[in-house]
Amino acid sequence: MKTEICGEIGINHSGKVEIACRLATMAQEAGCDHVKLQLRNAEFAYSSEELAASCVSPWGTTVEAKVVGRELSWQDVDFFNAHCREIGIGWFASCFDLQSLRDLHARYPTRPYNKVPSVLATRREYLEAVAFQGLPALISTGHFASIAEAVDLVCGVSSRFNCIFGLLHTTALYPAPVNRLNLRRMAALDRAARAYMAEEGRDASLYLGVGYSGHETGVSTSVVAAALGARWVERHVTLDRASYGADQAASLEPEGVRRLVRDIRAVGDALGESDPALVGDEKYPVRYFREE
Repeated sequence: MKTEICGEIGINHSGKVEIACRLATMAQEAGCDHVKLQLRNAEFAYSSEELAASCVSPWGTTVEAKVVGRELSWQDVDFFNAHCREIGIGWFASCFDLQSLRDLHARYPTRPYNKVPSVLATRREYLEAVAFQGLPALISTGHFASIAEAVDLVCGVSSRFNCIFGLLHTTALYPAPVNRLNLRRMAALDRAARAYMAEEGRDASLYLGVGYSGHETGVSTSVVAAALGARWVERHVTLDRASYGADQAASLEPEGVRRLVRDIRAVGDALGESDPALVGDEKYPVRYFREE
């Protein structure tokens, strides 16, 4: 099955829709299947104490100034949506509060996926709201203490609402050191999810499989994730890794995105089928063998 590749724009647009559109174009030209935004409403995503805390940024000296300054307005999102339609790439978003999730669904009810960020994947109320919307849900699992905890909550909620879903392994460090990626966790997540669905008598077709949301530097480890069976690979993208922002250093620049897509597609081609039929272009087997 083809690995779907998502260019995570996130907040790397720094509140400028023009940059968001440039990143979407870059991802489309590289061959990505989707791009993704992050959306949050400061009033609902943060406490008043958090918003008032000191923080020096290009937008001011408080957390609130930074959060509000780097967000796209809904008018910006509408412009971004039109741009993505024009260039032919799908998009979806991670919403970091319930209000943003509801507002996004009201405006764009037919997006390809609902993406649950790992920081909210442990919140039952949020997961139920996502499942209730009925879109396929991709759920990052980086903040769960254990695989059992992740499967019990995510599979339980999703299947109870008959919501199609997939699990994305992630390491919630930016950037994530290679020795903390634990890519074998993908297979463990997959086994546990399939076992849960069978043991609980849930509809197995609701579970789509596992993927990988990477925050490391470089490309090779994400390609390995695809080789290990990731149905989705998500990586942050940027125009310049030296730009201001917490996610920039863990992002891929244009050449990195092109390499990511090229190498993942090559892996898919190389894996092929488990029992391919001979098509006549392989060398004939040796029919006779004579010892000298």
